[in-house]
Amino acid sequence: MHSEVERITEMAQAGERMIERLRRQAFLPESRKGLTVRFGIAEAASLLGCSTNRIRMAEEDGRLPPPPPTENGRRPGYSIEDLLVMREVLGASPARSPLDTPALIAVQNFKGGVGKSTVTTHLAHYFAVQGYRVLVVDCDSQATTTTLFGFNPHFNITREQTLYPYLSIDPTQTDLLYAVQKTPWPNVDLIPSNLELFDVEYELAASGADGGSVLASRFRKLKQGLQDLARNYDVVILDPPPALGTISLAVMQAANALIVPLAATTPDFCSTVQFLSMMDQVTGQLAQAGISVDYDFVRLICSKFDANDPSHAMVRQIMEQTFGPALLPVPILESAEISHAALRMMSVYELEKPIGTPKTHKRCRSNLDEALGQIEALVRRGWGIATPASEREVINAA
Repeated sequence: MHSEVERITEMAQAGERMIERLRRQAFLPESRKGLTVRFGIAEAASLLGCSTNRIRMAEEDGRLPPPPPTENGRRPGYSIEDLLVMREVLGASPARSPLDTPALIAVQNFKGGVGKSTVTTHLAHYFAVQGYRVLVVDCDSQATTTTLFGFNPHFNITREQTLYPYLSIDPTQTDLLYAVQKTPWPNVDLIPSNLELFDVEYELAASGADGGSVLASRFRKLKQGLQDLARNYDVVILDPPPALGTISLAVMQAANALIVPLAATTPDFCSTVQFLSMMDQVTGQLAQAGISVDYDFVRLICSKFDANDPSHAMVRQIMEQTFGPALLPVPILESAEISHAALRMMSVYELEKPIGTPKTHKRCRSNLDEALGQIEALVRRGWGIATPASEREVINAA
C-alpha cells in the first residue's frame, strides 16, 4: 500500500507525462512550436507606420521581395520574418540607438495567480511584433514561461541550460551566452528554466558564515551577465520566482524597470501592498550593503480585469486612489482567448486564427496592444523617443 508521500511522487510523474502529451499535441513533430501567424498588408502597414501603397511600390521596384504567393486568389499574409525585412528596408525599425540603455524589465509579484508568466510572454511577443529585439530570461524554477515558449522543462531542458551553471557556488560558466536559446520568433531569444534551478537557493543558503559575501557577489554577477547580454537586444524581460529568495532578489537588483501585475481582487491588492512594503525594506537593506537598486520606472498593471464584475471595478478604483499614476491606466482584460491560447501553450500573438469568435479575438488583441503599448511607451521615453501620438498617447508623463 502506498503512503501519501509516495502518492505525491506518482502524481508528479503522471503530471509530467501529461505535460509531454499536451506538448506533442500542441507542437510540431520535432517537438518545437512553429510560428504560423501572418499579417495582411493593411496590418503590416499599420505596424510599420506607412501606407500599403509604399509597401506595394517597394515590392514592385525590387527593394522588397515579391509579395507572398496567393492561396486560392488570396495572399496568405506576411510572416514576422517578412515584417523585420520590411522594417529594415523601409527604415521602420524601432530599435534603440547604440548609446541607449537596453530595458531590463522584471515582471514581479509575490502573489500567485496574477498572470505573471502570461504577462511576461505576451509582453515579449508584443515587443516582437513591434520589431524589437527581445530576450526573455526565465528565472523561476516552476518554468511556466519556458513552457509557454514551447519547451518542456522536464524533458527538453537540462540544468546546464538554465542560469544554474552561472549562479551556482561552483560555477562552470563565466558568461550567459551558453544559455540563450532560439525560439520560433526570429527576434525573441530565451534563457529557459527548470526545477533544478532551485538548487541555487539551497547552495547559497548552505554557504555558511561566508553567505553574505557570496550573496552579494551573485547579485553583482547576475547584473553584469545580463547587462553584457543585453547589448544585443532592445528589451530584456525577466520572470523571477514569486518569492523573496536569492534569485528573486538578484533579478530585482539586476533590472532597471519593474512591472507589477495584480488582479482586481481584495486579496491581490493586499498582497501587492505587502510586496511593495517588503521591496521597500529589502532595497534599503541592499543599499546599506552597498548594492544599489535603481529603476527607470515602476508601474503596476491590473491583469485579469473583468469589466462586467462590479467587485473588480470597485477594487480597481481603490487601486487608482492608492497608487495614482503608478497604476497603468489600461488594464489587461480577462479573456477566454488568453485562456484558450495558454491551453495550447501559446500567446494570443501566436494565434493564426481566432480560437473563439473573431469579435472576441479582435477585442482581446486590441486590449493587449493598448495595455502592453503603455510599457513600450515608457521604454521609449527612457530612450528619449516619444511614441507617435497617431499610434497611441504617451502615458504617465509624470
